[in-house]
Amino acid sequence: MKEKINRLRKEKNAVILAHYYQTGEIQDIADCVGDSLALAQWAAQTTADIIALCGVHFMGETAKILCPDKKVLAPDLNAGCSLADSCPADRFADWASRYPGYTVISYVNTTAAVKAVTDVVVTSTNARQIVESFPKDTNILFGPDKNLGNYINSLTGRNMLLWDGACHVHEQFSLEKIIELKKRYPEAAIITHPECKQPVIQVSDFVGSTAALLKYTIQSGKKQFIVATESGVIHEMKKQSPDKEFIPAPPNDSTCACNECSFMRLNTLEKLYNCLLNETPEITVDASIREKAVRPVRRMLELSKQLGL
Repeated sequence: MKEKINRLRKEKNAVILAHYYQTGEIQDIADCVGDSLALAQWAAQTTADIIALCGVHFMGETAKILCPDKKVLAPDLNAGCSLADSCPADRFADWASRYPGYTVISYVNTTAAVKAVTDVVVTSTNARQIVESFPKDTNILFGPDKNLGNYINSLTGRNMLLWDGACHVHEQFSLEKIIELKKRYPEAAIITHPECKQPVIQVSDFVGSTAALLKYTIQSGKKQFIVATESGVIHEMKKQSPDKEFIPAPPNDSTCACNECSFMRLNTLEKLYNCLLNETPEITVDASIREKAVRPVRRMLELSKQLGL
């Protein structure tokens, strides 16, 4: 299967982009593996004719927004996002219309239609810095992730108004089970994604985006880490630090020892091969929406470059 994918990739001048939450076998075959910011940056720069985006639907939409002349494929169109689903575009636009004069900041985990009514897009990697790039007295609406918004408010002293949305994976981490793990592994550092609830963040040794968590594990002198984010990133953590131990934080309502995004795991090697072979399913974005959505996405990329991110 890998040989077939490699042959098609070469024949069709295709690039495979994969998120850290994909299975290890997809990460290993991808040309680039990264978080949402990195995927957007690579999509904007690629010279490939075809982008096969192994992630979830909004990531493919973001690539298509940035590359309207390229064919963007998804191994499985059903790979959605609970956070994006928690923020319907019509309701978000109605909410924003009730606050004239406010700057609208939306997380990248949103549909193209939500991005189209946004002033600037952010990811967990650059959210704090982009928020801080606005004057202190700027009135800001932030959506859809209330946990990330609360965390940014706490760091910056801002009082952004927050949309009531959340990621089902990061919402489900069990504080009690994490504390139990800490008792079993007292030397382990608890590292957490800012989409998690505040009680989990408060017991953490480090909070950061997926890429920041990975970087922390590489640079830290610690040998054990309790990882409170989607467990797919542990694949790369182990590759980068084979001498260290990574313990996935468990969810509340399961006996499972890790917390996986069911949407991310819909993508498989076989589906990736078929999408490259047949050049379908294809991600499309309505031209009128794309024209509006590309501005806040490009603004994010420009600000990230200025901020050295």
